[in-house]
Amino acid sequence: MTSPAPASPIAPRTDPAPAPAATRRRSTTSWQSLPEIRWAAAALGFFLLGLTAQLAGAPGWLFWPLHLACYATGGWEPGLAGLRALRDRTLDVDLLMVVAAIGAAAIGQVLDGALLIVIFATSGALEAFATARTEDSVRGLLELAPETAVRVSAGNDGDDEETVPATALAVGDQIVVRPGERIGADGVVLAGASDVDQATITGEPLPAARTAGDEVFAGTLNGTGVLRVRVTRRAGDSVVARIAALVQEASRTKAGTQLFVEKVEQRYSIGMVAATLLLFAVPLVFGEDLKSALLRAMTFMIVASPCAIVLSSMPPLLASIANAGRHGVLIKSAVVMERLGTTTQVAFDKTGTLTHGTPVLSGIHPTGTMKDDEDLLRLAAAVEQGSEHPLGRAVVRAARERGLTLPPAQGFSARPGIGVSATVNGAQVSITSPRGHDLPLITALENAGHTVVLLRREQELLAVLPFTDRLRPGATAAVGSLAALTDEPVTLLTGDRTATARHVADAVGIAPDRLRAGLLPGEKLAAVRELGERVTFVGDGINDAPALAAAHTGVAMGAGSDLTLRTADAVVVRDDLTAIPAVIALSRRARRVVVANLAVAAAFITVLVLWDLLGDLPLPLGVAGHEGSTVLVGLNGLRLLREKHWRA
Repeated sequence: MTSPAPASPIAPRTDPAPAPAATRRRSTTSWQSLPEIRWAAAALGFFLLGLTAQLAGAPGWLFWPLHLACYATGGWEPGLAGLRALRDRTLDVDLLMVVAAIGAAAIGQVLDGALLIVIFATSGALEAFATARTEDSVRGLLELAPETAVRVSAGNDGDDEETVPATALAVGDQIVVRPGERIGADGVVLAGASDVDQATITGEPLPAARTAGDEVFAGTLNGTGVLRVRVTRRAGDSVVARIAALVQEASRTKAGTQLFVEKVEQRYSIGMVAATLLLFAVPLVFGEDLKSALLRAMTFMIVASPCAIVLSSMPPLLASIANAGRHGVLIKSAVVMERLGTTTQVAFDKTGTLTHGTPVLSGIHPTGTMKDDEDLLRLAAAVEQGSEHPLGRAVVRAARERGLTLPPAQGFSARPGIGVSATVNGAQVSITSPRGHDLPLITALENAGHTVVLLRREQELLAVLPFTDRLRPGATAAVGSLAALTDEPVTLLTGDRTATARHVADAVGIAPDRLRAGLLPGEKLAAVRELGERVTFVGDGINDAPALAAAHTGVAMGAGSDLTLRTADAVVVRDDLTAIPAVIALSRRARRVVVANLAVAAAFITVLVLWDLLGDLPLPLGVAGHEGSTVLVGLNGLRLLREKHWRA
């Protein structure tokens, strides 16, 4: 334990603080900003103009260019992508759609081909919109951090200040944060005191008191005090940046269902092309006219193309990722979102996961001549106000919460592993560990899961002070919801003492036979593997990283260590454990939507192909039926963006 650094006389700035970056930059993608949507809108516009002209009886030289403009605006991007895939010896479904549309125009059905281009471009725009909404959940976090910070350095006439880009800050730099400004980097407070709104990082509804020695995070909002902060992480390594980096692959990584579809897509496409050629050539051999054979073949190519199946999985999974991101759960990939829904058991770490990891004074037990709780607390806090130890802070915090005025203390000293002492009101007062004492009260408190210290004045034992870790809000509700979701009891895996772990387990409703305490990191990993194949493990510390890696799905609390955040598949940014059952339920809902989409797409393709082979399917109806099913499954997936699907 060491004394805090003295406050630095930093004057508040009189000019207005710059607006936070989040208010200066757009953090939400609008539909107009996406090129896929702009091209689809242009294609639709040309299509409607051409359709209007054609229905009005205009000559072909007028409506044909309009339809061809629709082909160009809506078809150039998928066509180019298809040609690039063909160069890599891959037959892409995008190219098949463009070829089918060109084939329709070749036999005079330019309106039908234009309709195909419009609907296919619309399908691509819907997927792009879902992907952009997912990226917004990451961008919204990154934009919380200000663009600039005020760096301070020692000069000849005092501190010199300069405004620099936040990205230019290096570890060890010192910055000053004035009232109402957002903190420019992760760091440790060197001087000053303030209340910091950390809701964007921790989800805490009330500002957190921050003084010398406390950690602060980039993007959090400073209150009424002035803080001098030493930078501990570069901008790219801040908590916000690390969390965001975990999900930047969300729109690029494809789920297991999608990957399976892609495995069969090329073979399916090759088979479809072969069937189309046969359907064109065989009737010609038997005397059918060229136009009829080509029309039937083009219709078959359109209705048999697997675009609806391809789009069955990604929109619902990406929409679910975006929805979860808005509620403080950042999913690393669509694979993870799909996998969360298969969870059969959930295991939790204790400290920092089910609990805050910060002790609170849970009572005062007088044992000497002084009996008043407030007098005892005032005396203990007077000694501890010079301490940086977590238990000391808990004592001072308890005194502040009661509004107690603390007497001055002189000669503060700390002995690591033993305790602290100071002179208060002329008497030597100390707070020490209970080592060497076997009082029944101490034993009972420790067996109940408390950490205990002793308050002494001179040689007299005045009181026993027990501390306990605070449960996170919603911990009990989360455990109950997860047990109901999985039909399996929740497990608690911790390296802490059995008595302390049992106290927490009892508080949140975890059965004694589902508790394993005193585990080393390797033992925690083994315990996760013993639970089964589809275990979701929730942790926060470096010692949890092996278990997070071994679990079917690893979920980290947002303020966890670097290694934990890198290892985890998902991150709970806010201090809300009930988000974990909510995101598992959302994942299951997304999986049901994927299955429904696949069934709808397969049904449409089957009906339309049989109609074309056994009957006379009109090309416009084939286009509308097949590409309409593509739009249908896309919209069905995007509905998971809606607020009502969270905690539904």
